[in-house]
Amino acid sequence: MFIFIAVMVTAVVLAHRYLYLRFVRDLDPSDRWRRIGRNFWIGAATFQVAGMIGFRFLSPSIGVVLAGAVFCWLGLLAILLPITLLGEPFRLMRRVWSKLRPAGEAAPKAGADAPSDPQRRIALARFTAAVSAAGSASVAAAGVRTALSEPELREVRVVLDRLPKAFDGLRIVQLSDIHVGPTIGREFTEHLLERVTALAPDLVVLTGDLVDGSVERLAEDVAPLGRFPARFGTLFCTGNHEYYSGVDPWCAHFESLGIRVLRNARHTLTLGDAALDIVGVDDWGGRGRPGGFDLDAAVAGRDATRCAVLLCHQPKGVDAAAAAGLDLVLSGHTHGGQIWPYNYFVLFQQPYVKGLHRHGEHTQIYVHTGTGYWGPPIRVKVPAEIALITLVCGPTSASA
Repeated sequence: MFIFIAVMVTAVVLAHRYLYLRFVRDLDPSDRWRRIGRNFWIGAATFQVAGMIGFRFLSPSIGVVLAGAVFCWLGLLAILLPITLLGEPFRLMRRVWSKLRPAGEAAPKAGADAPSDPQRRIALARFTAAVSAAGSASVAAAGVRTALSEPELREVRVVLDRLPKAFDGLRIVQLSDIHVGPTIGREFTEHLLERVTALAPDLVVLTGDLVDGSVERLAEDVAPLGRFPARFGTLFCTGNHEYYSGVDPWCAHFESLGIRVLRNARHTLTLGDAALDIVGVDDWGGRGRPGGFDLDAAVAGRDATRCAVLLCHQPKGVDAAAAAGLDLVLSGHTHGGQIWPYNYFVLFQQPYVKGLHRHGEHTQIYVHTGTGYWGPPIRVKVPAEIALITLVCGPTSASA
C-alpha cells in the first residue's frame, strides 16, 4: 500500500506540474493570472493527493462525495495529459528549427502586418491549450458514459485438449475487478446478480479486486455476490486491492457468504468419474510473504494428468502456470488499460492486457477487462465486461 501511494503521489504531482507549464506559464498571462493559475494547480494537486488518501477515513456519506470529486478530476487528468503531450513533438521541432536556422537568416520581425515570433508562439500555445481542453472534456464525457453503461457480455470459447468429455460445454461466468467501494455499491452488485442469473452458469469465478474498503463499510454492498445460482458454486482468488483493504477479514467474510476462497489451494469439480481442477492463488504482489502467491503449494499432490484451470488475478502468473502444466489461466487486474492509450503502458508491467491468448504449447490465458472500474468512472475504448467462458473438448489450437 505504501508503494502504491508513493507512486500515485509522484505521478499526480508531476502531472500537475507539467499541466501548469502548458496551461499557465506558456500562455504568457499577467502576473495576477499567473499567480491564480499557479495556486489552482498547486491546490488541485494537494486536493488530489489528500483526497485519495483521506476519503477512506471519513464517514461514508462524506467519503462518497469526496471520492467522486477526486476520481472525476483524476479521470480528466488522465485524458488531458496524453492529449497535451501530443503537442510535444511539434514544440521540440520548433526549438530545433530555431537553433538550426542559418546565422545569416534573421528571425521574423514584428511589424504592423506580421506578428513577432514570440507573439506567434504565445498565440499557438493558447490555441493548443484550448483545443486540448475541449478535446479532453469531450473524450471524458464519452468515457463516463461508457463506464456507467452496463458491462458488455463477452462470450469466449476455449478449447482444451485435456478437458473430460463430461465437462464439454461447461459454462463459466468470470467477473473481475468490480471495485465495490466509494462509487460502486449495492445497486451495481444487485444488477450483476440479475445478469449472471440470466446466463445460467455452471460455475462463477471472481478473479480479485472485488472491493476498495473495509468489511465494515462494504459488507452490505457485496452481499449479492454470494447469491449466484451456479451448480458448482462461486470461487474467488484475491487481488491486490483485497490486500489494500484487509485481505484476511475479506476472505473470512466471503466464506461467510458462501463463496469458496482459494488461497493457494485447489477445488476439484466432479461429474461421475470425471474431474476438473480449479486452482486459485493469492495475488502476485504477495509472493514471498507468508500466505502470498504460492502456486507450488496450490498444486502440491495434484494429479498432473488432470485438466486444470488457474484463477490468478495478475496475468504475470501465466509463466508459473505454464511451467506447472496448467491448461487455462483466468486473470484480470489490467482493466484492459481502462483509458486509452494507457493499455500500451500496461504491457510494460503485464504480459497481456486483455482477451484470450496462447502461452507456450499447452497453456491459454484469458485476461478480463474488468466488470467495474477503478478510480475515475471513465472508460475510453475499453468497455467493462461480464465474460461467459465455455469450455470445449478438442485440440487447444482450435480456441477462438
